[in-house]
Amino acid sequence: MLGELAALGAAVCWTASAILYKEALRSSKPISVNIARLVSTSVFLVVCILILGAFGLLTSLPSNIVVLAVFSGIVGLGLGDTLYMVSLKLVGVARAVPITCTYPLFTLLWSVLLSNQPLRMQIIFGAVAIVFGIWLLSQGKKEESDALQKRNLLMGTAAALATAIIWSISITMMDVAITAPETGGLNYAFVINALRVSSIALLMLISAPLIDRGHGFMKMNRRTLLSVVFGGIIALSLGWFLLAASFLYIPESQAVPISSTSPLFSAIAGIVFLHEKVTAKVVVGSAVIVAGVFLVFMV
Repeated sequence: MLGELAALGAAVCWTASAILYKEALRSSKPISVNIARLVSTSVFLVVCILILGAFGLLTSLPSNIVVLAVFSGIVGLGLGDTLYMVSLKLVGVARAVPITCTYPLFTLLWSVLLSNQPLRMQIIFGAVAIVFGIWLLSQGKKEESDALQKRNLLMGTAAALATAIIWSISITMMDVAITAPETGGLNYAFVINALRVSSIALLMLISAPLIDRGHGFMKMNRRTLLSVVFGGIIALSLGWFLLAASFLYIPESQAVPISSTSPLFSAIAGIVFLHEKVTAKVVVGSAVIVAGVFLVFMV
């Protein structure tokens, strides 16, 4: 039961963070939000490592694990999460979250391709269900007929789908790093994640004059900054910790589908907290995507 609750807690964390990000994006650019989020979260994680006395674990990491963590951060948190912010800004939480939560399908496909595992029939059915769910989510309401709204819907959907693919690559790197014989255990998982977040935070901070020329991440009002800080801590610290903890109690084939139930929570959260107009297609599409993910991971 602990494993299932931890995986479900991760899904709730990622939904809560999406709400906070969406609030911040009302007045800030996606790249500015991502820089502020990564920098504040990396500071939080480093402080936690110092308090827990785990700095020795960080310095003892093998070079190949360090490389995997750094590249996972660049790919997943730098590129992937910036696209995620773009999709949240363009199409909202209720549409963006379900599409990005299709990343388990791509993660499993990379595993099939790299290890020459047989492509099971349920994977094909699950993929079809996920594609159908994405199609439903990409359909606008009747009143969304002008060219700008259609363009935003198309771009937001494409950004969310690209996010899922990029996240799957990043997560595959992290899986290899965390499951290596020399880095087993939850303490190493926490330290590797801290390295992953801190490395991309430093890189984006250094490159801020080029990628965020207006230095928007330094000009946020207090409310926006708090949304970004708490969103980052909830998603990248607590959410990741709960997912890693779930792997200790239940198989990945159970943990991943449970943690991918965020679309169901996001549809509700979009209505209650952000006052998004969620149509029947969005609700059905979210449910179909969740069903597709479960089908993909059926044993």
